[in-house]
Amino acid sequence: MAKQDDKFTVDAIVVEALPNAMFRVRLPDEKQSEIIGYVSGKMRKNYIRILPGDTVTVEMSPYDLTRARITYRR
Repeated sequence: MAKQDDKFTVDAIVVEALPNAMFRVRLPDEKQSEIIGYVSGKMRKNYIRILPGDTVTVEMSPYDLTRARITYRR
């Protein structure tokens, strides 16, 4: 079972809104790579809206670096 320490936390920018509460998110690395981000349960429960251009905090698992959980909107 994964521990809380195993996750990478990164600030990123939302590029595009996709269906089913998913978003294309750009990471702040040299390649400007984009990954798929989905909304965490607490953000969904509290109806926090995310729009393209928002800066968000994402958590990534070391097992799958192409998907991330959006945990905070700035």
